[in-house]
Amino acid sequence: MRALSALEGVVVAGQGSHITALVRSHASGDEEAFYSVALQVAAREARQGHHRLAADIKKAVDSSRQTRRAPLAAVAEFPRSQGDLEDLVELSHPQVRLRDLVMSADLAAQIGQVIREQRQRAVLVEHGFMPMRRLLLEGPPGTGKTMTASVIASELSLPMYTVRLDSLLSKFMGETASKLRAVFDTSAAQRAVYLFDEFDALGGDRSGNDVGEARRILNTFLVLLDGDETDSIIIAATNHRTILDRALFRRFDAVLTYSIPDAGQARDVIRKRLGSLARGARLSGLNALTEGLSHADLVKASESAAKIALMRGDTSVTANDLKSALVARRSASLG
Repeated sequence: MRALSALEGVVVAGQGSHITALVRSHASGDEEAFYSVALQVAAREARQGHHRLAADIKKAVDSSRQTRRAPLAAVAEFPRSQGDLEDLVELSHPQVRLRDLVMSADLAAQIGQVIREQRQRAVLVEHGFMPMRRLLLEGPPGTGKTMTASVIASELSLPMYTVRLDSLLSKFMGETASKLRAVFDTSAAQRAVYLFDEFDALGGDRSGNDVGEARRILNTFLVLLDGDETDSIIIAATNHRTILDRALFRRFDAVLTYSIPDAGQARDVIRKRLGSLARGARLSGLNALTEGLSHADLVKASESAAKIALMRGDTSVTANDLKSALVARRSASLG
């Protein structure tokens, strides 16, 4: 690994903990933790006036990350003939892995089953079975739905297209059918994970007065979904299952339900985000502060605590750092 070789000879007074963290993250295969510690070393070297060494380390990290993403660089973009979809579709190449998810064992098993079926799809098809490829993810905001789509894409070495359905309603009135058709046409030409985010904007029960454009969009989506026989994975994510039209549910191979993390899961989320920075921090006394916070809230609080510690010159966060960050996050999210 180029980033590792660039750090050879950096063991100087006061950096033993960094080197230990580098070795541990490298041995465990946690690349993002490795890169994070490497950049901490670069920052420290820069503060000590070793600017050339700091620049070399940063360059090695950036190069290593780009090399990891290179196999996905040749992904086809949406055909220009389909019109401008920049405000509707976002292309990404996720690097998050299944082991990075923090959730119930049952939910993790369901996601693992989807991935295994996709990896063995040729065997299943040969015997007359189809792998799961149409998923509905439902649960409160920030509980891991988008991350799940990213994990599936990463584990299958596929790009991910995120389709913003709220933009479809607000910015493309009158041309929504053609925009949706362009997305499904691309799913036939480019095997990928297609995440239809904020799906409740499209799939809400429209039996009342709102039967105009939204109903036409929904009908178009159902027709396109019914006719979709590609190898791409179609994922719809919603925060409000109860308002979805019942006609949608039978179109999906599986419905995965997400929830706010319990105390143990909350600690796992914090540990995973902090990596080596969590070493020595007592997390058992944080239950009251993590209660009710989503995965996304916990990640943001962890990042805030990490920045406090790093700017102080420390290589690990304290319980007080986390308490302060969690209190601030609770105030912002829960009021």
